[in-house]
Amino acid sequence: MQLETTKMLAEKEGGIGWITFNQPEKRNAVSVEMWAAIPAIMEDFLADDTVRVIVLKGAGDKAFIAGADISEFGEKRNSPEATKIYDSVSAKAHQALVNSPKPVIAMINGFCIGGGVAVAISTDIRIAADNTRFAVPAARLGLGYGWPGIKRLMDLVGPAFAKEIFFTARQFDHGEALAMGLVNRVVPAAELDAYVRDYATKIAENAPMTIRAAKMSIDELLKDPDRRDLAACEEATTACFASADYVEGRTAFMEKRKPAFQGR
Repeated sequence: MQLETTKMLAEKEGGIGWITFNQPEKRNAVSVEMWAAIPAIMEDFLADDTVRVIVLKGAGDKAFIAGADISEFGEKRNSPEATKIYDSVSAKAHQALVNSPKPVIAMINGFCIGGGVAVAISTDIRIAADNTRFAVPAARLGLGYGWPGIKRLMDLVGPAFAKEIFFTARQFDHGEALAMGLVNRVVPAAELDAYVRDYATKIAENAPMTIRAAKMSIDELLKDPDRRDLAACEEATTACFASADYVEGRTAFMEKRKPAFQGR
């Protein structure tokens, strides 16, 4: 697909949609144009039935994302009005990830700082290399952090760790991140790419409707009870049993072969 910036890359391969933050000279710090590209990429991937799972990664071997591009703040966040516009663009990017009905994986290596953590916790699964360093240094910059991002972090690590991350603004290594539940898996840096490719391929080979229904139910149950759409969850679950994929899954099991799911 054609993007208005070269700082974001979008590729499709074997059922996987790859999104690359491509500003390695700045450790993939995210600029406004990069934030703005994310919803467009996600829209294209979601419309393509051949894309079953989406993976985010950073270019190079130094960082996943080393935060927002602070060099832009003097111009893009220098007043309440400018800050509101900037925050709207970045919020749309995060919502495009959070609201994806297809599973989204963050492949994290090197530095994952500030905005990088915000992007990572907007995904469903986080797989990190053993060279990764995490931090949210907002308290060292005087930045306010919106409650939706804090809620997503708290849902992952709990209130005590969320407070530690924000209050100290210090860096956490991969072991600490795994222990607090910030990441799902940690693998050697040299094996990260191959591991994530295999992991994403396994997801891509599974029944898309089942995954979508499960993701919907989990996401709805994380909401406050009065905001949950459990009827939609029931509908998505019922649709699985009425699908051709359900027939294929049962048939493949009885025939002792690998199922070929079509997402319908």
